[in-house]
Amino acid sequence: MPLGVSRKVWLGLVLVVLVTAAGIALPRIYRTALLGSGFMAQTLCDGLFISGRDPQSLLDEDLTGKGYELLVFFQPEIAEKTKRVSASAFGLGRQTAIFREGLGCTLLDGRSEAELEAEAAGLSSPPDPQNKDALWPDGEKVELGSLPGGVDGAALERAIDNAFAEPDPAHPRRTRALVVVQGGRIVAERYAPGFTSTMPLIGWSIGKSALNALIGLRVGDGKLALTDTALMPEWRGKDDPRRAITVDELMRMTSGLAFDESYGDTESDAVRMLFVQGNKASFAAEKPLLFPPDTHWAYSSGTTTILARVLRETFGAERDYLSYPRTRLFSPLGMRSAVLEPDASGTFAASSFLYATARDFARLGLLFLHKGVWQGTRILPEGWVDYSLRATPLSPESEYGAHVWLKLPESSGGGEPPMPADAYYMLGHDEQVVAIVPSRDLVIVRLGLTRGDGDWDSARELAPIVSAFPLTAP
Repeated sequence: MPLGVSRKVWLGLVLVVLVTAAGIALPRIYRTALLGSGFMAQTLCDGLFISGRDPQSLLDEDLTGKGYELLVFFQPEIAEKTKRVSASAFGLGRQTAIFREGLGCTLLDGRSEAELEAEAAGLSSPPDPQNKDALWPDGEKVELGSLPGGVDGAALERAIDNAFAEPDPAHPRRTRALVVVQGGRIVAERYAPGFTSTMPLIGWSIGKSALNALIGLRVGDGKLALTDTALMPEWRGKDDPRRAITVDELMRMTSGLAFDESYGDTESDAVRMLFVQGNKASFAAEKPLLFPPDTHWAYSSGTTTILARVLRETFGAERDYLSYPRTRLFSPLGMRSAVLEPDASGTFAASSFLYATARDFARLGLLFLHKGVWQGTRILPEGWVDYSLRATPLSPESEYGAHVWLKLPESSGGGEPPMPADAYYMLGHDEQVVAIVPSRDLVIVRLGLTRGDGDWDSARELAPIVSAFPLTAP
């Protein structure tokens, strides 16, 4: 073969390889750009317009760190007057989140901004209650200084100091808020610099337990039953095996649906559902069955999002659904700061996007501690909390109930968590926790931004707080 022909062949082969590689890489690059843009736009929008934080602190803390290195290639555009945030990677994968009063921030996808604004009209936050100066939880007044009898004040102070300590700068724990409730009153609380008792913060998967309460309320209304099936339009085909999935199986994470809950992979179902998909429930509902229903346990934010859509299907009017969390749960508990955000399709992203102050998350914990009764008035149906705390046998070591954790996941150091056996938990990404300890009449809320595995251990850090309180009478 002549040399010139051979060179042309090799150049052609190289060109084919490059084009093939580009064809493989470019779609992934674009998907990654969409994900990064969605995460940046959502995080900044929430932080600015719900939490009221400084944009630079959000960029320096929430949008940096291990696992978030690629975000240096993304640029935000903040429009404070119109309360919207856009982000892209040099123009690639641009996404925009808009803030709506009463509904928080939503990424635009599949619906126009005008449609979303019309949907939110009239759903603003409720007026200040007349008793806001009453003692918490009726109001926001907190009297610290004298602890209940039998409390080891010195031990409690040391434990709280430890919760905010930063022993290793290379592994920041970043506790932002800590509230301790005993006997129905806040007896201790602390906030990191820049954070306050009035600042709503993200609870991540604490929202799953809030959805538990909303489902319970709808069951109590007689509009939903734990045995209901054929729950999603995607499952109603005559031969679709998913039509057999029940509400109870969704509550207990035993639906058998495929869903990748990992967070370190930019291609995982969880991160793409949260920051790319405008209709999150349909994305999750389209997943196939990996196991027959009620034969396998797998923690899944997609499952919670499906439940939020199931809840939506019980309402005839969209406005009734969107106002339901506030009218039936948040307002009766005095959770004025709470914002449960819907996606662009109008379904609550209840798996992850619940914002509230630490005090308001404590109110949610107190409702569960009192078995669904609030200040003498029953909120949740009789027996609902007991149902929620009944262990799901398919979960590892029966650690999960119905959208409530019955045990803390084992720490990276191994061993049994040193917490009372009757304690249970609402847990969220980056180590958010609402710990409920009936034997000590305690609710403890910790909110923060801990991203390193093992840097915060809820059993290790919260057990000394619990131990400072005496056992209470049953």
